[in-house]
Amino acid sequence: KGALDALDGHQPQSAIAKLNEEMDLESADQLPADMRTDDALLVLDRGTIQLSVGDYARGVRDLTAADKAIELLSMSRDGADDLGKYLFSDDVGPYKAPAYEKLMINTLGLVGFLAQHDLESARVEARRLAITQKALEEEEEEGTNLLSVGSYLAGFAFEKSGKPDDALLFYEEALTMQRFPSLRDPLRVLTRGQPKTPEIKALIGDAGPLDAVGATGECDLLLLVAYGRVPQKEPRRIPVGLALTLASGALSPNDQARANELAAKGLVTWVNYPALGDGKGAASKASVALNGKPLALEHALDVEGEVRRAYAEQEGTIVASAIVRMIARVAVSEGAHAIGRASDGSGRKKGNTGGTIGLIAGLAAAATMTAVDTPDTRSWSTLPSRMELLRVRIPAGKHTLRVEARGSTREIALTAAPGNWLFVPVFVLR
Repeated sequence: KGALDALDGHQPQSAIAKLNEEMDLESADQLPADMRTDDALLVLDRGTIQLSVGDYARGVRDLTAADKAIELLSMSRDGADDLGKYLFSDDVGPYKAPAYEKLMINTLGLVGFLAQHDLESARVEARRLAITQKALEEEEEEGTNLLSVGSYLAGFAFEKSGKPDDALLFYEEALTMQRFPSLRDPLRVLTRGQPKTPEIKALIGDAGPLDAVGATGECDLLLLVAYGRVPQKEPRRIPVGLALTLASGALSPNDQARANELAAKGLVTWVNYPALGDGKGAASKASVALNGKPLALEHALDVEGEVRRAYAEQEGTIVASAIVRMIARVAVSEGAHAIGRASDGSGRKKGNTGGTIGLIAGLAAAATMTAVDTPDTRSWSTLPSRMELLRVRIPAGKHTLRVEARGSTREIALTAAPGNWLFVPVFVLR
């Protein structure tokens, strides 16, 4: 919370310092000794902020370290974690990133490498993105719509590496998810005006071939503006009747019957589960001017919209998990009550006294398990809410780029070399 408040106050370095403090690190040069904890998420948050302040080397290091740790955690769950989730809380076990977070890690990794003009590492990251996509498709995970920007950047990396066939594959994939008018001219160059796939044909039309910037002496500028933050998960408490309605398609008949029975007896009245809160920036617009001339940004990705869509598809299962934990808590409470009824604690049966002890034991067990039932509100807190693009050819020489988003203004001095390319990322995480 301290780090997010610092971002809201235009203090990204303070946000990084607060994350370091939370992880018991002296500086951003360090990584936690044990990444098999929630520190992996804090490193992921820190990496995004590093990108926003132009510290691309540390940013991609953090993203890569977090990516490996989160993937390992999601594959290393054991029986104790499952029991903890069942009896206590969804945040007992290791964090498992949803599909959209896994894809965005690779996408922002591409951003960091391209910003450093490191095409070799960018191509490696592009292949990681393709591997992640394939794995998610095999597991039938949702959220692959967020591939659009990642595929665009991967295509850009291969295009600038002189590998047109690979570039065309990634660009075509991007076009299957989002129409990018800014790709029209680059595709005219790559296809020599003879597109062979429906998506590329639809974009190019009859425009014909176009000379590359190497022949014209221009420079290819790609600007990515990422701003706002996706909604955070927050604990929500709802009546058990509403919870049963939300989870009706995800509960087993036995659990549904048991929950209805407990509700009818008045033993359970509320259910706690993680819900999405408000986001930042989804309805905002960014603006850009080159040498004082306004230019139109192209919508690239509504990250918040994808997050909300993914959550809506999972909400029934999330609530069902909370109900199952509620049933387990009551079962433990009833067990403690029964044991107390049969004994006064010394092994001797004591009638009414035992009943009182049983009642106290049952109430204590239920109260304890309810108190520790904190819904899993972990997530990638600094993930941008919205992304927009600008891709234009500019003359060689000096230029000034002015970007405005979420109350922040950036002026960036550019030096465009003939036949070269520039990639400029701008992050406003508030």
